[in-house]
Amino acid sequence: MCSKILTLSNVLSRPMQLFFKPNATSNLKPNINVTSVACVSFFNKLPAEKLWKSVTSVSNAGAKKGRGKGAGRIRIRDLNRGQVIGTGKVNMLWPGLSAPVIRGRELLKQQKLPDDPERMEKLIKIRDSMTKFRRLKLSSIERGWSGSRMPGRSIGPPDPIGEDEFIGFDTKVLQLRSLLIMKGNLGRTRNYQAMVVTGNGQGLAGFGLGKAKEAPAALRKAKNRAGQKLMHFEIYNGHTIFHDFFTAFGKTKIFVQKKNEGYGLKCHRAIREICQAIGIKDIRAKLEGSNNLQHIVKAFFIGLLQQRTHKQLAEEKKLHLVEYRAENEYYPKVVASPTEVRTKDQIPRDETLHFVQYVMNDKVILRKKKFPPFYEKMPHYKIYLKKYEKYRNHEKIRQMLKVEYGDVKSFLNERFPEEKVEQSET
Repeated sequence: MCSKILTLSNVLSRPMQLFFKPNATSNLKPNINVTSVACVSFFNKLPAEKLWKSVTSVSNAGAKKGRGKGAGRIRIRDLNRGQVIGTGKVNMLWPGLSAPVIRGRELLKQQKLPDDPERMEKLIKIRDSMTKFRRLKLSSIERGWSGSRMPGRSIGPPDPIGEDEFIGFDTKVLQLRSLLIMKGNLGRTRNYQAMVVTGNGQGLAGFGLGKAKEAPAALRKAKNRAGQKLMHFEIYNGHTIFHDFFTAFGKTKIFVQKKNEGYGLKCHRAIREICQAIGIKDIRAKLEGSNNLQHIVKAFFIGLLQQRTHKQLAEEKKLHLVEYRAENEYYPKVVASPTEVRTKDQIPRDETLHFVQYVMNDKVILRKKKFPPFYEKMPHYKIYLKKYEKYRNHEKIRQMLKVEYGDVKSFLNERFPEEKVEQSET
């Protein structure tokens, strides 16, 4: 310990020998290398974008756990916005910086000006306007299936091909999802896949798939492919399909029923968008099995392409196609006739002659028995029915009853059937 202290005292007593090297021929000359050393740190080495990204971004491990979903909405603050050179929190007059050095013949001096209390408030408002993220508000008609997301929203007609334009067409997004693909040289990359349907509402429609690195590019690809693969579908009486049909794709099964005018579209939301693109207004579709959206779309298009007109069905059976309607008092009406009609002896006994059974390929929809709800046996339910019996003659109630039952009936009709009064002929 003593030796260390003695050596330290020698260094302190002769400090110049550490920096100057004596020369026998001349006086003492300094032997110092003067080099410019740059002060490099994390903050002055990286640009502003990298620094902001390090603050606002989320690591890959955190992104997998669902963190930082709103980080993309954080905007970079431009701290120089609203600032004036030479003007700070203290309102000072700086000659040569915020004011000229000489004004006329007078030499300006540094002086303090009166304070501006509203200056900092204005700067804070300007900076807050840069960082606040406002969501794009959409009207209830423009919104999709799930708020402001893309599925269910309209993205306009496909792009024109040369001189051909898609006038009267509209495109609806059915699906937009992100796909993560692992590659050997690039690692995990993210792609977007979009599925859309386009149509003019008059029988022309088509669907398309598109993949790209960005969502807008994927939507544009899918939209243009759908416009290049249009299909024509005939619409019966301008509102529905020609007959019931069964269709399937993969493990997805769809039973589609023809309905009267005014019934509406009671089906899956993807099928509803397809029907609106084609121009179909009244059907009922029952979905069974897998609910894969791409399989649903493909199965429904296959079923529409496989349906046949009444004339084609009459030619297949070589029999007259007869329709019975309640509004015509079930009077038989010939809808289509073949060129050659078979006689009664030429028809086998086991041949299917029922129209719905024939077009459904002998498939029958399972209709489970609906059990009455528990409250129908309660005494207060009878009071409720008697109380609202007077409302059945309202216009909306009559329309609903005609759509559901084909006639204006009472709510108590199942338990107490109404007697039909025959009008006497005069």
